[in-house]
Amino acid sequence: MQKVVIDTNCLISYVTDRNLKQQEIVSSVLEQAASLKICIHCHFHVISEFIFVLDSVYDVNPKDIRVMAREFLSMPGVEFISEINTKTLFNFWPERVHDYGDSIIAATCRHIRGSAVLTFDSKFKASLKGLGLKIYKP
Repeated sequence: MQKVVIDTNCLISYVTDRNLKQQEIVSSVLEQAASLKICIHCHFHVISEFIFVLDSVYDVNPKDIRVMAREFLSMPGVEFISEINTKTLFNFWPERVHDYGDSIIAATCRHIRGSAVLTFDSKFKASLKGLGLKIYKP
């Protein structure tokens, strides 16, 4: 089964209309996870960032955000991760991956054998390539 480590921007694109092409891609990935064709690994930091962005940038009601986060995390094919290998994290950040949150995702990917990162962030993709980590291509 393909293992996908999801980036916050994917979840934001899914629940907003900011980019319809990205929304379609994430929708397809979520459908694959729901049918257990892939496993989405979601780090705690991604959920925290998702909640923060929807609340502070998009002004979404916190109760609605809670429902979205809860429903996503309870989906079949989604695995919630709260652990991090700090040695790998601080090996990546800030020199090799400039954004701390992206470093968490990259470190998570490094420690989930055979996984790939789903992101729409081109700078992060370049960092992933430099680290020899896979980028998920739906």
